[in-house]
Amino acid sequence: MAENQTPAIGIDLGTTNSCVAVVRNGRVEVIANDMGHRITPSCVAFTDEERLIGDAAKAQAVHNADNTIFDAKRLMGRKYDDENIQKRIELWPFNVVESSSGDPRFRVEYKNETKDFSPEEISAMILQKMKTIAETYIGSPVKDAVVTVPAYFNDSQRQATMDAGKIAGLNIVSLLNEPTAAAIAYGFDQKKDLKQNILVFDLGGGTFDVAILSMTENDFEVIATSGDTFLGGSDIDERLVEHFSKEIKKKQKMDIKDDSKALSKLRIACERAKRNLSSSKKEPILVDSLFDGNDFKSSLNRARLMELCSDLFKKTMEPVDAALTSAKMTIDDIDEIVLAGGSTRIPKIQELLKEKFNNRKLNQSINPDEAVAYGAALHAASKTGDKTIENIKFVDVTPMTLGINVLGNLMSRIIPRNSKLPATRKKKFVTTVDYQTGVDIKVYEGERLSSDENNLLGEFSLENIQPAKKGVPQIEVTFVVDKNGILTVTAEDTATGSNEEIVIRCNKGRLPKHEVERMITEAKEFQKDDEKREKLTAARHELETLCVELKDLISEQRDQDLLENDELDQFMDVCSETEEWLAENEQATEEEYRSRYDALLEVKERMLSN
Repeated sequence: MAENQTPAIGIDLGTTNSCVAVVRNGRVEVIANDMGHRITPSCVAFTDEERLIGDAAKAQAVHNADNTIFDAKRLMGRKYDDENIQKRIELWPFNVVESSSGDPRFRVEYKNETKDFSPEEISAMILQKMKTIAETYIGSPVKDAVVTVPAYFNDSQRQATMDAGKIAGLNIVSLLNEPTAAAIAYGFDQKKDLKQNILVFDLGGGTFDVAILSMTENDFEVIATSGDTFLGGSDIDERLVEHFSKEIKKKQKMDIKDDSKALSKLRIACERAKRNLSSSKKEPILVDSLFDGNDFKSSLNRARLMELCSDLFKKTMEPVDAALTSAKMTIDDIDEIVLAGGSTRIPKIQELLKEKFNNRKLNQSINPDEAVAYGAALHAASKTGDKTIENIKFVDVTPMTLGINVLGNLMSRIIPRNSKLPATRKKKFVTTVDYQTGVDIKVYEGERLSSDENNLLGEFSLENIQPAKKGVPQIEVTFVVDKNGILTVTAEDTATGSNEEIVIRCNKGRLPKHEVERMITEAKEFQKDDEKREKLTAARHELETLCVELKDLISEQRDQDLLENDELDQFMDVCSETEEWLAENEQATEEEYRSRYDALLEVKERMLSN
């Protein structure tokens, strides 16, 4: 990085919370937001007057549940009819609708208009918020960023994240897998020549990853990954909401499933109780005026939490086994078990993990909420040539198996998942019809035997095959995945040399270019509106503050008999008139506030000059 160049930042774009960090003078600094918090809720709200992001959005969620969006990351790169989305639609207080292209959209009321937003747009708003937080701290515009994604995100989800970055005005220099980022955060200051095998257990609000890495000082090699992109702390919250909703229906004969405000209140209470149970054994569930003015009172203890969510907790152990099997390792081969993600604070999760590793101590040396952003910032600095830190090297793997469709709608695997990047594999196929002169090649990713149950990445045709009986012509298919995960597929007739090539950048499921451009323009307009709103709020606050200061000054002058009472009464009348105007003009313009401020400032100066 050149001297005086604005540093690249690292952003953990989380399902529940997001975090941003930067390397300055060789040190990683996790950046606090305008509320002084180092993590920011991944939450966006729309009102009749404005758009709110982060803490402000979450704070008003109960009163504006229909128009407060969270969990957007869970919808990234997915279709509306995805079974995971369909399961959750009834539990979300906001509205999710299907677009004409079959994608999910959040439907909200904003400034008295019905608006639909894609998951990429909502994620872009959160990224833009993190960008602004960093810019305020650094003191200059930020362009470059490393953004993290779950290791088990498929290509569609990764490309959707890239689109979100573009809409937010960021140049994403790299997507970094979340457990790899956590491993970098853990390992960067270890300074050991000894080679270590690390298992990163990363359980966040909405996604879950397990990664096994081999580390020697600042060289990281990903050996295997596994996980679930629809498993996290919010699933526990929803399970609790479901349980207490049934309790309310049974005890008080009230069904709240269609009451978004009541559901939102209950969800907040359940999330709070879940968090507190990490340090206490029993927690009250208290919700004032949950519905029709009726309060709700119950309780939750650790045993009940385990009973309600035992299947979810046990489910987190399956990817651990899968990663170990894929890495051809046993529990004895693992030197450190590193925890990342806020949900790893749950005692039962830690208990199950310890049991699996024969009561080994879990490494909790890094803050689970900040580890991913911390590692992303280190990678961003290394990737942009920051000389204040040592260079970080890492080798990643393919998260999904890659292959093509063959006879019987089966997927023929060409590059197995967890293959080191870059990767090249070749495989020969034969024709299935006599004298056919062309073949259609469909490229898929996924672990299912049937092609239709996997994710279609792209398709192309190979023509001019030499006519012959079926089984005679040989088609050689080559898969090449570069270090950035870009897949190139080539098919060639070995007899004629006829070949075709496609570079898979997963356009399937991506936003069309014109849509991205429209969203970029809208994002800029949103930012202008936000800036205008901030200036308006600041102008009103400055006028209110000056009014208070002037009243205090008048009282001080009266106590010390520095001015005549008649004159002081005139000054006080101006303050009272200003306060009345403020109460009656909550929708005033910035210019009106500034004009009133200047007039009041003149009064203050006149009083001080006497």
